[in-house]
Amino acid sequence: MNRRLVRARPRSERATESDVPALEPPITVGRWNVSWILPALLLVAVVVVDWNASEHLRIVTWIGLVPVFAAVTCGLWTTVGFGVATLVMVGLLEWSLNHRYAIGLSDLLLVVTACVLSVLASGLRVRAYRQVRQLEDAAQATRLAVLRPIPARIGGVETANVYLAAERAAKVGGDFFDVQPTPHGARVLLGDVQGKGTSAVDAAAALLSAFRESAYYEADLAVVAGRLESRMRRQNHYVSLLGERGERFATAVLVGLPVEDRGWLEMVNFGHAAPLAITRERVWELPEGEGAPLGLTELTGALPPVRRVAFPAEASLLLYTDGVSEARDRRGRFLSVIDEFRGASDTAPQALVARLEDAVLRHAGGRLTDDTAILAVRRDPDPPPEGLALE
Repeated sequence: MNRRLVRARPRSERATESDVPALEPPITVGRWNVSWILPALLLVAVVVVDWNASEHLRIVTWIGLVPVFAAVTCGLWTTVGFGVATLVMVGLLEWSLNHRYAIGLSDLLLVVTACVLSVLASGLRVRAYRQVRQLEDAAQATRLAVLRPIPARIGGVETANVYLAAERAAKVGGDFFDVQPTPHGARVLLGDVQGKGTSAVDAAAALLSAFRESAYYEADLAVVAGRLESRMRRQNHYVSLLGERGERFATAVLVGLPVEDRGWLEMVNFGHAAPLAITRERVWELPEGEGAPLGLTELTGALPPVRRVAFPAEASLLLYTDGVSEARDRRGRFLSVIDEFRGASDTAPQALVARLEDAVLRHAGGRLTDDTAILAVRRDPDPPPEGLALE
């Protein structure tokens, strides 16, 4: 089932309770708010036609549609204004035309009822919108608590990322990513917890907390991978004690970049889609996931191996979740991510993330069936001096 895509808003764009009604998106043309034009045109049209019609043809009752349209397109006080204007115009028409066939009491009551109900409907719509925005802000706070903002330059690498939520009110699911500066070089993690809901978010938060701690202190990437697997198992055990059925698992890619460029990186792939390495000359896939997902390695009896993969200093690493790899167009065709980056002139992380985001939205027609996380990193050619803070 398709759901409307919403890009999660940054912290600076979050609404407060007092300004939520003002943030209701109007109908705009450029920078101009034109949501009032349709009911205004309808008001003028009814008045003009009724003024010029014969006394045997009265259409003044159609004026009751004016506040109805205002309730749909405008805010509460604008709807009130159109309701008052509607009643005033009915009175002026009756006074000025002095028709032999005056508007009946039942028709007048119909117009008054339409005005009153339109104002009530507008108030309910604004109230519902406020509740939705508050729900979005709560979800946004959850997202920022789980997926903390990543600086554009950190730990000797340049980064860029985006999280696209398929569910309007959720804005966060089981997708997770982070870049951790460490004494052993930058460590990168991206993955996707199976399932939806708060338990998937909880599992993603548990994995990220384990990654941030172990990635900093452990020099061996295999030990970090083992800590992630252990944390996933303990999370499943904890959830089972709460009475929830079904164990979670997570596909993930764990990457380690040495402090100094050595022409390679280390990678552990827990059953995830292959990341891409991108330069101006070529695009290629790194090894695909050959091991079991986190939480299921008991099935194979061992963790996925640590692979040392050639990675030039000028290359960018692009990682993404299955919201990208499983995005389909109207004909059911998957997006060819590699083809999107062949011949790319700008391989900076920000450009790659923006390009893939646009490609996914274009391919899926702006509607995704799954949350999507995209992360790109590359070595910073001129890293600023910075200390590594213990977290």
